[in-house]
Parts: sequence; C-alpha cells; structure tokens
Amino acid sequence: MGKSSLTSWSVGILLAVGTIVPCPASEPAPPREEGKNPMTVSESLQSQRVRRLPVKEYVDKMKAGWLGQMAGVGWGAPTEFRFRGVIIPEDQMPQWTPETINQFEQDDLYVEMTFLRTLEQHGLGATIRQAGIDFANSGYRLWHANAAGRENLRRGIAPPDSGHPQFNSHADDIDYQIEADFSGLIAPGLPNQAIQFGETFGRLMNYGDGLYGGQFVAGMYTEAFFETDLERIVRAGLRCIPEGSQYHECISDVLAAYRDHPDDWQKTWQRIEKKYDQDPGYRRFSCSTEDQLNIDAKINGAYIVIGLLYGRGNLDETIRIATRCGQDSDCNPSNAGGVLFTTLGFSKIPDRFKSALDLETRFSYTPYHFPTLIEVCEKLARQVVVQAGGRIETDAGGEEVFLIPVVEASPSPLEQCWQPGPIAGSTFTEAEMAQIMHRAEQ
Repeated sequence: MGKSSLTSWSVGILLAVGTIVPCPASEPAPPREEGKNPMTVSESLQSQRVRRLPVKEYVDKMKAGWLGQMAGVGWGAPTEFRFRGVIIPEDQMPQWTPETINQFEQDDLYVEMTFLRTLEQHGLGATIRQAGIDFANSGYRLWHANAAGRENLRRGIAPPDSGHPQFNSHADDIDYQIEADFSGLIAPGLPNQAIQFGETFGRLMNYGDGLYGGQFVAGMYTEAFFETDLERIVRAGLRCIPEGSQYHECISDVLAAYRDHPDDWQKTWQRIEKKYDQDPGYRRFSCSTEDQLNIDAKINGAYIVIGLLYGRGNLDETIRIATRCGQDSDCNPSNAGGVLFTTLGFSKIPDRFKSALDLETRFSYTPYHFPTLIEVCEKLARQVVVQAGGRIETDAGGEEVFLIPVVEASPSPLEQCWQPGPIAGSTFTEAEMAQIMHRAEQ
C-alpha cells in the first residue's frame, strides 16, 4: 500500500502516542456514501481527528494481548467451574510457572483463530454465511452456545438464526465473550469495527447479552492500545453495548460497587453474586441453574472487570482476582489478562510470562504458531485501519505510523434472549451445504 511522508504535516502530528491530533485541513472529508456497510465506510474522514500509533508499538501491544490470554487461561485452567457461587480460597490458587504460558490446546484461543482464518482467507468483507460455513467445518469439541450454534449450522440453519434463542437455548452464555479478543486486537482504536466483527462472528452462536459480552470485551481491547487507566478502558467497552441491556447494567453495577468499596473486591463480588447469580430476574435465559453453574455472559463479564479494576495494573493480581471470582475461572482471567497485557506491550512484560514461550508449536486445529499468529493479526490490522478511514504513514524517522480516526461507538440494537425479535428464516442453500464437511449429529 502507498506510504506518504508526514514531514509536510504540522508539528502537532508528532505528539506522543495516543494524543488526538487534527487531520490536515488540506484534505477535506468526502461525503458518506449511502448504503455502505459500517466496515467499509470511511468514518474517519468525517471526524477530522485521529490518534497516532506507531505500527511497531501496535505489534508489541497486540502480541502482548495474545500472551495475556495465554497466561490467564493457563493459570486459571485447574480451577474452571470447580468453584461455583463461591470465592476461590487464596491457598487453592494454582502456582504460576513459566511453562504455564504454553496453552496450545485451549478453546479460549483456537476457536477465535477460526474467525481470524476466515478473515485471512476471505478478507474483511467475509459474510456471516461464510463465517458460518467455516465454523461448521471446525473439528474441535465445543460446549454450550458454541456447540448449539455449530450444530444448527450443520443442520442447515444459517446465521444469524444459528444463534437465535428460538434455536439456541444457550444464546446468553459466555461463548463469544471468550473468543472476541481477536476482534479488538486487530482494530486498535476502532470500536465500531470490533462491534461489526461481533455481528459477523458473534451471531453464529449468541444473541442479546451473549453477543454484547464479546463486543464489550472487544471494545476494551480497542482502547487498551491508547489508554492505561483501567476504569476508562472498562467504560470504553461499555460504550460498545446498548444501555438498556442487563449486561450494561451488570458492568455499571461493578463500577458503582468499585466506587463504594475501592479496597475490597470481595464486597463487590458479593453484591454482584446476590443480584446476578441469586436473583431469578437476572437468570431469565440461563441455560442451567443446577449445581450453581452460572455460565451467563454478564456475571462472568463482571468477574473480568473486577479483576481489571482491583488488580490495579498488577499482572499477577489481576489474573488472580479474576480467577478467584470463580465460575468460568479460566476464561475470565484470560480476557482480563489479555486486555491488561495489551496496555503494557510485549517488551514490558516480565520474563516469567514469556521466557518459556514456545514459538514452534501450533495452536490446535489452526495453521498458526505464535509468530504466524502475530503476522496474520498485523496484516489484518493494516487492512482494518485503512478500511475504517485511517492511514499508514511514514514519519520523519522512516517508521510506519497508524493514523486512526476518532469515532464514537455505535452499539448493536437492544435485544433480549427472553423476549427475542423474529427469526430471519435463514437457511443454507444446497451449494452452501455442500461446502460443509461435517453434518449434524443424528
């Protein structure tokens, strides 16, 4: 792609990373074309403001985001769903060892790489139907919303109906939340692109709060490239989902409890537990209330936020707290670790998290090992930034810089699993079904 020099720009463009600077007045914004998809509209050209992020720094932070996911899921894995409705005692937390970082057989990681592969092979314009075909052809074991959604796809129920509550009794579950990290990591500073990725991939298996959980997590990642204040990052994620949703209410409750009890995360946990685990009004589409299992997206999202806020930027404490909240206690620290590590960048992560990192083993069911994963994400991020109306320029020192448009987040419409809208009536054609190698179980 073309690269032009920044030397003709005002001195202000050379401000520190994350500073908002004006676009050159000599390049007025063209009008928006009617009927364009949000992923293809140059929103930034209507903004006149950009944020500046050196490409090398982007890669360093994106790389750290993947490392944080691996650290969180690996550290919390021995506790997953062993503690339901209770705080994990401190003395029952697993011990970290450098080798724990090598998590190549975790669904928290390889499922979202299926979505990356769709984008790599079919481009940013990959349709939800193509995403559904690729997901239907995945060969790994799945659970809850993922399993139900994939089974629907294999039966010929095309997305978005594969994630609709009429066909998917797990639509409010955590699934897209645990695999949405990729969508924020390839959309630095671009919340609407992350939201739109949710519309393409999250609707394969989720609806309502189940979808919003992934868009919330993705929104936090998009801001983590520019912000280190964790509360601001959480609020940036919150702006990516509709205010009337129970998910928005849940995260808002965590923020309020944090203000009331800034030094006692367990009091905040208790407040969230009472309302979002014990109150039937907030379990209206729970797939199960047996054995105190709560895999709803919103309460587990609250645990991510509790870890981020009370961890106060400490990598170990953030993962420990998110894990000790219980329930899906490897997925939640994976999301929290990914967001926090992104704020720092790989180069600033302590050696205990990267000294034993295996660079040769591939993630299960994917063509990616760690280095190729980073390469693919950089390639896609370049495309996302340009498609969103940004640019890749070269500064006076010869370094590439992302100029990223500043836009307000535009959340998906409000919907609720217990009062869903109509189905789309979407089914795969015979030609599409012929592309699906795996068929529904009888």
